[in-house]
Amino acid sequence: MLRKIFILIVSLSAAPGRGQLADLLFPRAADSVREMTDSLTRNPFANQPIHFSGDLLGNTLNLLSVLPIAIARTLGGGNGIPSLINNNNLASLGDNFISDYNLGLGNEDCQLRCDQLIAKYGYLVERHDIVTEDGYVLTMFRIPSDGPVVFLQHGLLGSSDDYVIAGPDTGIAYLLAKDGYDVWLGNSRGNKHSRRHVEMDPSQGDYWDFSWHEVGYYDLPAMIDYALNATGQEKLKYIGHSQGTTSFWVMGSERPEYNDKISLMVALSPVAFMSNLKSPIIRLLAPTGGFIHAFVKTIGLHELLPDNNAMKLYRRLLCGAGPPAEILCANLLFLVAGFNVEQLNVTNLPVIYSHVPSGASAKQAAHYGQGVISAKFRQFDYGTAGNLERYGSEQPPDYALENVRAPVSMVYSDADWLADPRDVDELYNKLPNVVDIHKVPHKNFNHLDYVFAKDVKYLIYKRLRKLLSNF
Repeated sequence: MLRKIFILIVSLSAAPGRGQLADLLFPRAADSVREMTDSLTRNPFANQPIHFSGDLLGNTLNLLSVLPIAIARTLGGGNGIPSLINNNNLASLGDNFISDYNLGLGNEDCQLRCDQLIAKYGYLVERHDIVTEDGYVLTMFRIPSDGPVVFLQHGLLGSSDDYVIAGPDTGIAYLLAKDGYDVWLGNSRGNKHSRRHVEMDPSQGDYWDFSWHEVGYYDLPAMIDYALNATGQEKLKYIGHSQGTTSFWVMGSERPEYNDKISLMVALSPVAFMSNLKSPIIRLLAPTGGFIHAFVKTIGLHELLPDNNAMKLYRRLLCGAGPPAEILCANLLFLVAGFNVEQLNVTNLPVIYSHVPSGASAKQAAHYGQGVISAKFRQFDYGTAGNLERYGSEQPPDYALENVRAPVSMVYSDADWLADPRDVDELYNKLPNVVDIHKVPHKNFNHLDYVFAKDVKYLIYKRLRKLLSNF
């Protein structure tokens, strides 16, 4: 069915008078869409021998990039929206892309859980279960030591795995452990490690009625308190990536007493304001985020990209099998956040695919979409009636960022699709205690590179190590 829908869309766009349907639907994107459909009809995938190199692969990947980008521009993204795949950066992957990818297919790390990975590379590991105030059961993993406590929190669709799957020479959790830190890896509600509740089951829609607001209000305080109580320490160092920063701003704003438990907060790709983000998929979906959230609730699809057999089957049906198809899937996966070809460890891609995505609530994505449209950092918008009932006002309240008193270090990059430097600057100006701000020197460093890049040790951790020692 998915293939038929995809073929129908392409056929309608590429029929006689090709591009006319797209012109009618998205007039301001007509040139981009027409160029794409003309290219497709000149070099149709179905009429070509199956060779995944050169122009065919480039044109096929472009098909999956150009249309969403063109639509996103129509919806107000402007000309700053980037193209993920083109013939130039595809060529930069090198002739050994397929062979490098094949080398990684046999890596047993694809099959190992987070705690098994940590143990494999010679570290002690503990598993801890925590119950939040509202009944969600969360799992944390710990690499124990007698050193200062460092707590790591993942981004949207991520998990604790994000900080270890890059391997022992690159994974931030391993680098911290080597330096003697007591490393705690958090998992927010709804991901593959934290899918339990004292009363509800993930098969129930009510289980998924949360956004990153609840992650910040309930999950982070529960995990922070547990780690401090277990170690007998009064404060910890917090490192968050993407949503791991968003939820921290929520906690610091709504439960300001937790600022006193943080000696330093390091924000990797800090996300709060999002009006300038470049991601074409988010630009495309943001205007309909409220409708999509209501629709998926109605039909019972509450979870976003879960890590289960159904999702694996979906990928196979949509993308086929084999390394070239995995490249196409990478384009779909990374179209949300982008990637940096120079920092892409192709051999490790199978490991990344085996651990990411890890599941999340559709409401989390909808909450981000609301921020794109409103240009504000505020609580979930339930509509006028819902807002009056919950908040006593027609609009949801802004988060009180002036309450975030903990020392904050911000790490950002120019090429980040989800944390644009202009939005980072707005956040910087609203936080009262930013003690350090650092732009990653690599010009193409993107959103996922903070945890998956080949050179994290040199581009991120070298500075991070010095900063942590000062706090």
